[in-house]
Amino acid sequence: MTFFPEFSVGWLDGWLLLLVWLAVFGFTIKLLPKDVVRKLYDESGWTPAQRTLTRIAKVLSLVMLVGLLFSRLRVDAVVFWVGLALYVLGLGVLVVALVHFAQMPEGKPATNGLYRYSRNPQWVGLVMLFLGATFATGSWLLVLLLAVTAVIYHFRILAEERSCLALYGESFEGYMKRVPRYFGLVRGG
Repeated sequence: MTFFPEFSVGWLDGWLLLLVWLAVFGFTIKLLPKDVVRKLYDESGWTPAQRTLTRIAKVLSLVMLVGLLFSRLRVDAVVFWVGLALYVLGLGVLVVALVHFAQMPEGKPATNGLYRYSRNPQWVGLVMLFLGATFATGSWLLVLLLAVTAVIYHFRILAEERSCLALYGESFEGYMKRVPRYFGLVRGG
């Protein structure tokens, strides 16, 4: 791995991974009912500070995506294959989590499927996917951008959890006590 990615414009670049992600994610979102998609992007109950942090994280995400777009994939190195495995696993987790989220009845928090093991499986899948994509380029800079973005987005997740507590009350509070935030990494509120 090197710090800076090898920038190029060719067919073996990060745009391939971004195209697959956009196609799969877009197709999955298109299949979901409109009310489920609205619920996915609901920001009600957020503080101005949380909205500001989310905007900063979106800018960093955009920088990382542009860097990934023009970075050569290191198909000749082990990091590519490790990255590709993480990417595929993350994409699978993201899609399955979206399907499980959509299957929950109105007025109840998502607690089925992958939500039995993580309160945020979509986010975990997305981070795995992009960690894999950045590894596939062999760039520590892109990995660092992803890490900073993930830390900032953690505050978005805290806002989402507060909104769920307000909306679902004791049932969500009990769920928070039983199920870790990130697949066994963080429990409780």
